[in-house]
Amino acid sequence: MGLGHITDVPGILVGHYQRRGRGWRTGTTVVRVDGGAMASCDVRGGGPGTRETDLLDPTAMIERVQAICLSGGSAYGLAAAHGVMRWHEQRHAGFPVGPQPSHVVPIVPAAVIFDLGRGGAFSNRPNDEFGYRACAAARSGAVAMGSVGAGTGAVSGGLQGGVGTASITLESGIVVGALAVVNSAGQVIAPATGLPRFHEGIRLRRPPAAQRQALIEATRVPPIPLNTTIGVVATSAALTKPECRKMAAVAHDGLARAVRPVHSLFDGDTIFCLSTAEHTIAADEEPGLRRPNTRPGVVNTLLAAAADCFALACTRAVIESKSTGGVASYLDLCPGAFPGGV
Repeated sequence: MGLGHITDVPGILVGHYQRRGRGWRTGTTVVRVDGGAMASCDVRGGGPGTRETDLLDPTAMIERVQAICLSGGSAYGLAAAHGVMRWHEQRHAGFPVGPQPSHVVPIVPAAVIFDLGRGGAFSNRPNDEFGYRACAAARSGAVAMGSVGAGTGAVSGGLQGGVGTASITLESGIVVGALAVVNSAGQVIAPATGLPRFHEGIRLRRPPAAQRQALIEATRVPPIPLNTTIGVVATSAALTKPECRKMAAVAHDGLARAVRPVHSLFDGDTIFCLSTAEHTIAADEEPGLRRPNTRPGVVNTLLAAAADCFALACTRAVIESKSTGGVASYLDLCPGAFPGGV
């Protein structure tokens, strides 16, 4: 499995903005699609902080979005999405609602993690400016991972959390990618082995006994039960809105492989799905059959890839992070897990 980035999906751009120090430790990440993308989502946690998710239900009118905003700041951080809207409004990008090009409403669904007070000041959280700057910074190519953007103040199972990403290119040329912001009560790293619960394709080795013991000690304290993993899966395949909803749902399987436990009453676990429609999928030639080359067969392959990608993105979010204060990172405690150093 290649590691990759969500930006390997043509049309997907990612930008981060964060603040650290002087009472700050939080940020915002924006997944932008110039020209818009088909979208839906699936919310599984019992305590979500979200915006515009009802609009992504397959029965709702709107199908395309301009961007997805992922942010720290709990419900306060939803304000960052307004900055993403402002950036798009200035460029006349959005759902048209009037006769003038400027008469648009940008569609920017959002989800947040709980990181309030982790920088020292409870009142320091993302606002409109965070979203605007993250949106303006969105680029193709390699995505910065770890303790950046929305993952700046994230904590995962007692370790530094963060942002991770991955992609898979199928034999057909269709690309599936994922980006996760991991701020979980559940653990990505299994303390007994010192290795991530899901690490296919990642070159790691079992850390020495002393480092595994340090990991056990660091993660022994029960986490505060205000947590969430949020993210995006994306594909270059042209999917319908219901198919996007299904891909977001199956991506939660990947979350459950990488983080244990998940979907508690205190989690806000939310995954969005974007389809950029760079590749078409042929309609069934033989309706009712489920061969690999029929549309259901192709879509099913994409669903499996989405779950694998999201699991890998969750793992990379933790192993790529460096401590921003408060808790240690996996790298701090288990440097021996990385062959040849990092």
